[in-house]
Amino acid sequence: MLGTPVAIVSIVDTDRIWFKSHHGLDVQQITRDMGLCASAVMQDGPWLVNDAPRDPRTLTNPLVAGEFGLGFYLGIPLQTNDGFNLGTLCVLDFQPRTVSQDQIDHLSDLASVVMDQLELRLSARLAIADLSAAIEQKEAAYRQAALLAKEIDHRVMNSLQLIANMLTLQSVQLRGTPGALEISKAAGKIVAVAQVHQHMHLDETVTTLDCADYLRRLCSGLSDVLGTGGAPIIVEAVSVSLLSEQIGRIGLIVNELATNARKYGATQIKVSLTRLDSNEFCLSVSDNGPGLPADFAPEKMSGLGMKVIVSLVRGLNGTLTYDADETMGGTRFRTCFPAGADSV
Repeated sequence: MLGTPVAIVSIVDTDRIWFKSHHGLDVQQITRDMGLCASAVMQDGPWLVNDAPRDPRTLTNPLVAGEFGLGFYLGIPLQTNDGFNLGTLCVLDFQPRTVSQDQIDHLSDLASVVMDQLELRLSARLAIADLSAAIEQKEAAYRQAALLAKEIDHRVMNSLQLIANMLTLQSVQLRGTPGALEISKAAGKIVAVAQVHQHMHLDETVTTLDCADYLRRLCSGLSDVLGTGGAPIIVEAVSVSLLSEQIGRIGLIVNELATNARKYGATQIKVSLTRLDSNEFCLSVSDNGPGLPADFAPEKMSGLGMKVIVSLVRGLNGTLTYDADETMGGTRFRTCFPAGADSV
């Protein structure tokens, strides 16, 4: 465009001039007092020196009078949107020269492009910083919520155990009376509830668990909790170690679906886990209940239970589908999800 051997994008500091981008020059920085950019950055528009050795503004400058031999300089201030000059886009030559107004305007346009890029980069950095701060706040809130949940779980377990113990003592005191058996049954059911609660809230130090074994233990406890209105929950599952975080979500999904199935009249429930391929599994919960209404849609349900299930499936990076189960005669919910990186 101008045919000069040197072009520089400079940032002018209090005591130095930094060459953030440069062509035809290997120097990264110079002191401010000897740089022409320090003069150009003080201007509102282009700063032009056609013949530096003869120009009174520059003839004694070390870059002009010294070994460097600067003969020509044109600098355009890099101005922010709020009117502050950060540095310059400048071109240099070792011989005096003249430039046209079109060339000056062209360099001014390029300076505007440079400034746009600098402000875009600054905006991106600020956005990243804001995002990082927001993520840190959310992570801190999550850690606090997890700590609170852990404390609540501990208190719930203690409370359930205390109630079960009190009922057991009461049944002993009432031994031989009609109410003793019912109190003993109630104590057993509370113990079963505590066991299910324990299965669904895993020890955070455990990283992986065998899902088949976990489902059998969970469903055994669920069968006791859901009462004698139906047969024990059937479990058919492949043996696979999954991340404890996945196991916890799977347990909550099974608990919600099995509880809903029994609530709406199912007397038979089957839970299965199958492997679709080397990295994908499918969890199914089937029942022999009355089936789903024709307009059923999980995301439109007003109840909390189905909203929880949808959220848990999303946490597994999985998909939730449902249809009629021809074998069981009721409904089948299927959650297909990828295994975690540490699953076996």
